[in-house]
Amino acid sequence: MLAGAGRPGLPQGRHLCWLLCAFTLKLCQAEAPVQEEKLSASTSNLPCWLVEEFVVAEECSPCSNFRAKTTPECGPTGYVEKITCSSSKRNEFKSCRSALMEQRLFWKFEGAVVCVALIFACLVIIRQRQLDRKALEKVRKQIESI
Repeated sequence: MLAGAGRPGLPQGRHLCWLLCAFTLKLCQAEAPVQEEKLSASTSNLPCWLVEEFVVAEECSPCSNFRAKTTPECGPTGYVEKITCSSSKRNEFKSCRSALMEQRLFWKFEGAVVCVALIFACLVIIRQRQLDRKALEKVRKQIESI
């Protein structure tokens, strides 16, 4: 028998589990890392940092409002670093992930895990109380029948 089946007011265990999993995935997906675009056959359109060695000229920093509107690399993460390619000596921008952003994502994940753990702990306590009540009722009925 499924958990909660036949008892009004209690969600079925399977549905509750899927609901919590979907919520957690949705929360984590909002800040998920951006996948690299598919590479085309021609290397002329590729950024130089994909095909040659490069040196970071400016560390990863948040994009300003102006840079966010003018530089497409700011779009995926909101952070950008300036790089200089070794052979072509071209200066380009590359989207990056900052330590501050990673820290925020970590704490969001930790918060979601703690919330899910608290929910399941409450469900365990509620179920244990129900089982204890049933056991006491059964013992009471046995004593009364004597």
